[in-house]
Amino acid sequence: MKWATTILVASVAALLALGLVMLYSASMDQQGARYLNKQLEWAGLGMVACCVAAVVDYRWLQKLALPFLGLTVLMLIAVLIPGVGVERNGARRWFDFGPVHFQPSELAKLTLLLGIAAYGARFQEKMLNFRHGLLIPGLGIALTCGLVFLEPDFGTTVLLATAAIILLLIAGANWKHVVLPALAGAVLVGVAIFNDPVRLKRIEAFLHPEEHRSGAGWQAYQSMVALGSGGVTGLGLGNSRQKLGFVPEHHTDFIFSIIGEELGIIATLGIILAFMAILGSGLYIAWRARDRFGLLLGAGITFLICLQAFINIGVVTSALPNKGLPLPFISYGGSSLLMMLTAVGILLSIAHHHDQPHDGSTSEP
Repeated sequence: MKWATTILVASVAALLALGLVMLYSASMDQQGARYLNKQLEWAGLGMVACCVAAVVDYRWLQKLALPFLGLTVLMLIAVLIPGVGVERNGARRWFDFGPVHFQPSELAKLTLLLGIAAYGARFQEKMLNFRHGLLIPGLGIALTCGLVFLEPDFGTTVLLATAAIILLLIAGANWKHVVLPALAGAVLVGVAIFNDPVRLKRIEAFLHPEEHRSGAGWQAYQSMVALGSGGVTGLGLGNSRQKLGFVPEHHTDFIFSIIGEELGIIATLGIILAFMAILGSGLYIAWRARDRFGLLLGAGITFLICLQAFINIGVVTSALPNKGLPLPFISYGGSSLLMMLTAVGILLSIAHHHDQPHDGSTSEP
């Protein structure tokens, strides 16, 4: 277990350090150290949350799963209320707490998986039947994802739904029960996209990039230019040209393209290897968990982190249509960084308590 936690911590630390360096490099010409200072504050808070989560026995979370999920649902409802939630670019996703803005959808990523893990551990023997395996947890998943969808935040909705379905299957739900509702949900999302002019243009730009490179496909096209310009070793730290107004959101969702331009394919492959290391170590920790709750929660967190990274990198490299998800531990965004570091802390807690019996006492070696 020690090697798994060492790899996990080293990978996260490397990604976080690279993210801070690249955040300053990507924004220094427009914002100086403003974004870096804010990210450092959130990173400090996230490290505290990570350490606390790592020390506290994760099994306490099983008792608090339902209250946490209920609180998250209330926050997701509140953020949709005009005057309560902050609206930007047609989306209402943030709470304004003075110096900081918080996205409840980031909290939902963790609390939804926490709820499914607690439910799956409690009803382990009943997960194969339709009522316990799909209907009851499906209502919670649909409510949470539906509220995120209304913000609107299609990218987080897809991520949440995918991670939740994977975790349900791991928990023992019958795949035959899951397939049809999942397909129905995908159809509903598709219908919503085709009735949303902005997102429909993004899909068209993804399918026909050359025809839309001066319009809806501008961001993706310029991102590819940045990645291509970097070559193997990159143009050098701080020497990106695409960050000078060519790649929108280059410090958040598209920071991977700036890394590729400045540090080359060596750095981008290193990032992919780091997330693969997180995937391997996280799944090993989950597999070696002391109880079923730890197994499900560890697997859910691991898939959440790596799925989000996969989607972000897929968008930046034009393998997927634009979905607006940050790259974990690297992109600018306090809410995301705080939740991701907290999730890593929970994984470390699962690893730390893997050799302890359910009453909390230490087992014999």
